[in-house]
Amino acid sequence: MKPAFIPPDRKKQAPSLHRYRWMIASRSVAAIFGGYGLAAAFSTCMSLILPLAGMSRSDAVLTSTMLAFVIHAVAALWAFSCTSTWRTWTGILIPAVLFTLLAWIAGVQT
Repeated sequence: MKPAFIPPDRKKQAPSLHRYRWMIASRSVAAIFGGYGLAAAFSTCMSLILPLAGMSRSDAVLTSTMLAFVIHAVAALWAFSCTSTWRTWTGILIPAVLFTLLAWIAGVQT
């Protein structure tokens, strides 16, 4: 049974199978490698900033490394929950670049 009314945004056709596979491959790369880069940038940034806040160096490195595992998992979830592939990549790369810049600034100050 066909629905009586199809909203305008639902009239779009589904992407072809070839394009769909490339989108999934791109999201997988974003989840694995982009998530790893984001987690590494976060860990580096926090291990340099937390000692400035008064935490001991070893505790800061341990805390930031444990939190990096959570960041990587959240990035993987983010990669497959976004509505577009561009949003996936920008949502992972922009925070990674920001954490890298913060780590660079914190590294210059120490």
